Amino acid sequence: MLKVRDSMTREVATLAPEASVAQAWQLLREREVRHIPIVEGGRLVGLVSDRDLRDASPVRKSDDGGEDENVFGWASMRDIMTTKPVTISPFDTIEHAAREIYDRRIGCLPVVEGGDLAGIITSSDMMRTLIELFGAGKPGVWLEVEVSDEPGALAGIVDAISDRHVNLASVFVAPGHRVSDKVIALRLETTNPKGIVGALEDAGYAVETVESTAEVNTSHEEI
Repeated sequence: MLKVRDSMTREVATLAPEASVAQAWQLLREREVRHIPIVEGGRLVGLVSDRDLRDASPVRKSDDGGEDENVFGWASMRDIMTTKPVTISPFDTIEHAAREIYDRRIGCLPVVEGGDLAGIITSSDMMRTLIELFGAGKPGVWLEVEVSDEPGALAGIVDAISDRHVNLASVFVAPGHRVSDKVIALRLETTNPKGIVGALEDAGYAVETVESTAEVNTSHEEI
């Protein structure tokens, strides 16, 4: 999950450089995508987005005077494609991909291995991966625990909840309210964290509970 190869789309809709704008529009609608890698001989030679297609398609007023509508242009992909798109390797980290998409303000990264197109990773893929990492959509609650920024802080929290028979779904660390502190956010697979909160507070931790709306079977929780 932490590598691009784990989150990228492998079945990619592609076109040849000679394909027309009309063909590209049809492919976008059929596959419900926003970007089309342009491939020649298996190798990536360019990238076309829905914005590129809109720019290449002249518009006219509809007969009833309503909104403008696209008139398919017959320029080829070679005429409008970005010829040197930013790419990424399938072995790069998700963090690297996310940083590239964010910093460059782009919607996708073609994934290239040995010069050949191996897949594509989009901003939507990044959001899906983030949801999976956070465990969103699964039953559970978040606990936020503020601790001093020093070694062993996480181990102490895990020890305090280890005998509560609740699965730990994910853990994230963020800056605390003070420079010397950290906030450790734990997603637990339960909707009744009363016992865990009590155990942490008894151990001297300040705990904030963020309830989830998902339902869960708590029959095995020790509270």
